[in-house]
Amino acid sequence: MTRFSATLQLCMLSLLSLVVAGPLKKLAIAATEPDPSFAVSVQVAGKTFVNKGLVAFGLIPSNFADSTDNTFGGVGSAIGIRSGSFAKTLDGNFAGTLIVQPDRGFNIDGTVDYQARQHVLDFKLSPYYSADNLSFTGAQSTLRLSYRGTLLYFEREHTKTTGLDALAVRPADRGFPTIISADPAMPIPAKNFSHLSVDAEGLALNKDGTFFVSDEYGPYIYLMDPAGNLLETIQPPAAFLPLIDGALNFTGSMNPDTGRVANQGFEGLTLDNTGNTLYALLQSALVQDGGDDDTTSRFTRLLAFDVSAPFLRRPEVTGEWVVPLPQSKKNKTRAASEVHFVSECVFLVLSRDGNGHGNDNDDSSYKQADLLDISGATNIHGTQFDLSSGSIVTDGTLDSSITPGEYVSFVDFIDDTQLARFGLHNGDPDDQTLIDAKWESLALAPCLDPDFPNDFFLFSAADNDFLTEDGFVNGVPYNAGINNDNQFLVFRLTLPTVPEKTFDNE
Repeated sequence: MTRFSATLQLCMLSLLSLVVAGPLKKLAIAATEPDPSFAVSVQVAGKTFVNKGLVAFGLIPSNFADSTDNTFGGVGSAIGIRSGSFAKTLDGNFAGTLIVQPDRGFNIDGTVDYQARQHVLDFKLSPYYSADNLSFTGAQSTLRLSYRGTLLYFEREHTKTTGLDALAVRPADRGFPTIISADPAMPIPAKNFSHLSVDAEGLALNKDGTFFVSDEYGPYIYLMDPAGNLLETIQPPAAFLPLIDGALNFTGSMNPDTGRVANQGFEGLTLDNTGNTLYALLQSALVQDGGDDDTTSRFTRLLAFDVSAPFLRRPEVTGEWVVPLPQSKKNKTRAASEVHFVSECVFLVLSRDGNGHGNDNDDSSYKQADLLDISGATNIHGTQFDLSSGSIVTDGTLDSSITPGEYVSFVDFIDDTQLARFGLHNGDPDDQTLIDAKWESLALAPCLDPDFPNDFFLFSAADNDFLTEDGFVNGVPYNAGINNDNQFLVFRLTLPTVPEKTFDNE
C-alpha cells in the first residue's frame, strides 16, 4: 500500500463522506430521536442517568499521515472538544473541533524518539437513531472527521520532548527565571540525551488555550501554553512517585518498589466545569496498594488539584479518593483508561479489557464508560496514605477506615445490538469491522435539545497503537503486520446532575 500525504488523504475522507451521505439521509428521516428500547437507566447520587445508545461512528485510516509526515495513530489516548466550537448546524446536525492526543508513538518493538503532540480534527456529527442496521461504510457518514493540523509539544527552552523510555533522572531545581517554581526531578532518556520523556495520556483543555497533559512516566502533569511549550510541572504526593531502592526511577520497562505501576500512570485527566479543579486518575492501583498483580489492583486513586491560579502558585492537591475498579469473573482488574467530570462528585470512568482489533484476542468482555460518585467517599489526602510507604490495601482488602467511591456500570461499548447498527461487531472475524481493543478517551458536548436539556453526546476514540502495514516514524518506515484504523464512537446520554448551561462545549 502506498503511503498517502495528509492532504490527499483528507480529500479522500471528504469524498467518502459525500458518497455515503445520501443513503444515510434517507434512513434517518424515520427517526429523529433515540429509540426508547435502547435506553439503559441507572441510579447514581439519587438521580436517574440514561444511556440512550450509540448514535455515530467514524474513523481515520491506519496509514493516515500527519503534517510532520509521521503516522497519525494512538489518538484515542485523550480527546477534548475545543471550547466554543460545538454548535448545531442549519440542517439540524452538529459540527465542532476535536483535539486528539496520541501517546508515545509506535513502540511495539521498543520506545522511539517521538515528539509528544496533539492533532486538530474538525467533525460533522449526524446522529443516527434508527433501529435499522447501517453498512460499515454508510455508518462513517454519521461522524465525518477532517484533519486540520498538528501541534508539537516542547519543554523548557523550546526543546523537543521524546517518547523514549525514561532511563535517567534530571535533577530537580533546574532554574528558569520565568517560572513560578523550578521543576522537580524529571524523567529523561539518558544523561547525555536530556530531553523530557513524555508518554502523554490525559488531556484537559482550558478556555484560554492553555492545556494540561498527564504523563505515565512521572506520573506528572504538565501545564502547556497554546503553542505547546511547558509552563509548569505538577508532581503528585510521594506515594505516587516510582521508587527503586529508595531512589526515583521513571522507567516504563519495570515496576518500582513503590509508586505507580510501570505504564499505569495518570491515564485519566479532567477539569471541573469552573476550570479551577483538575482531577487525575491512576490507571490502576499503586504498587504498595497491590498494583503489581492484576487480581489485587482494583483500588486505584483519584486526585484533585487546585489550578485556579497556576501562574501565581504551583497547583496543590486538595483531595484524594479511592476508586474501586470493576473486575472480571477471574478477579482481574478492568483498568481505567479515562475519567471525565460530569458534576460535583460525579464522573464518567472508562474501564476496559485489552481485547479487540489490534490484540491477539478478538473477543472483548468489558469496555464501558461507567459512573463514579465520590460524595460519600473518604478524602485520604494529608494522611499517612500519601507517604511512599502508605498502603491503603492489605492482602487485597481495603483499609477499614476508608470508604471508596461508588462505582456503577453504565455505557457498554460492546453491546451487540448497538454495534450491529453501525456495521461493527465484537469477536470473530478479525477484520476492519471488529471494534478496536483500546478505548482510552471521553469528551462531552450538549445535545442542545430544549426538550431534553440534560442530554449530552459522549465522544470516545480508540488508541490503535499506530498499527499499520504502511507506517512512518521520523522518516523511517515500519510494518506492524496489521491495519488497525483509528475508530471513534458517539453515544447519547441523559446526565441529570449537570446544571443547565453549565458546559461550555468542553
